[in-house]
Amino acid sequence: MFLDYFALGVLIFVAITIFYGIIAIHDIPYEIAKHRNHPQQDAIHVAGWVSLLTLHVIWPFLWIWATLYREDRGWGFQATDATKSDALGQLKAELAGVNQRLAALEHQAKD
Repeated sequence: MFLDYFALGVLIFVAITIFYGIIAIHDIPYEIAKHRNHPQQDAIHVAGWVSLLTLHVIWPFLWIWATLYREDRGWGFQATDATKSDALGQLKAELAGVNQRLAALEHQAKD
């Protein structure tokens, strides 16, 4: 008789632990977004709850979405200052070459 009640208690404990564990796991992307001051952290939080209804299909994408943004570098797609200056130098050189070719073509057109 005691083992029946003990087994029932263990079963209830395991069920509650799994229930709260799933909820805690689904809040991980929101916690990451909150820690990184993500501009869309509320949407990530809501999508985490929606992920419970979609059988966790979108949860990995929420993790990726939350980790893409960092406050110090934004989305990470901006070029660094050194890269910007290199690209600007290349564009200036290309523009100078185009201007020279245009001047040569204009000179030929006048003749």
